[in-house]
Amino acid sequence: MPHLKTDPKSNPFKKSQSNKGQIPIETSYRNRIISSDLGSIQEIIDTNPNFSPEEAKIAIELAQESLLKGDQSGYHFLLVEQGEKLIGYACFGRIPCTGSSFDLYWIAIHKEFQGLGLGKRLLKRVESLIVKMGGNRIYIETSSRNTYEIARRFYRHCGYLEAAVLKDFYSEGDDKVIFVKQIKKSRPKSLQVLETVG
Repeated sequence: MPHLKTDPKSNPFKKSQSNKGQIPIETSYRNRIISSDLGSIQEIIDTNPNFSPEEAKIAIELAQESLLKGDQSGYHFLLVEQGEKLIGYACFGRIPCTGSSFDLYWIAIHKEFQGLGLGKRLLKRVESLIVKMGGNRIYIETSSRNTYEIARRFYRHCGYLEAAVLKDFYSEGDDKVIFVKQIKKSRPKSLQVLETVG
């Protein structure tokens, strides 16, 4: 997967607020893996019982690849923290041999912080980064098993359309469901206003 490029002169941490009831949750974002993230990513995966041991192993391998090779790994990460605690992350990258298509490989929020809207907020930030990288389509692959219904509903809620179903792809009765979303860079508000007035 591709990497996320950062401006060394800019602060990689951006503050935002999400709320559950009346309890504010302050979060920050960064796009570089550090060695201590490996254990935190393992913890996030472990709190989500849908992920199989094989899937958990792959998640760690991708993070290790990014840690070792950086930009050359082809893997992009966006990580969410509360204070110094990593509570979620996404991993994505440009699809080889395509001009502007990207795969979202992973998106996961620690179970203790689910239901706060952090997943949707994280995905929107990923989409913005992909646009800046020249992408205009994002693909997501997931399982058809009932345990993944919440994930599929989440993707639909975020504007992803079911593009294809590959029957029995993972195993008999377990199809691969492929979602896609076309994204594009927003025009400046000033331009939109001028066009409306004119």
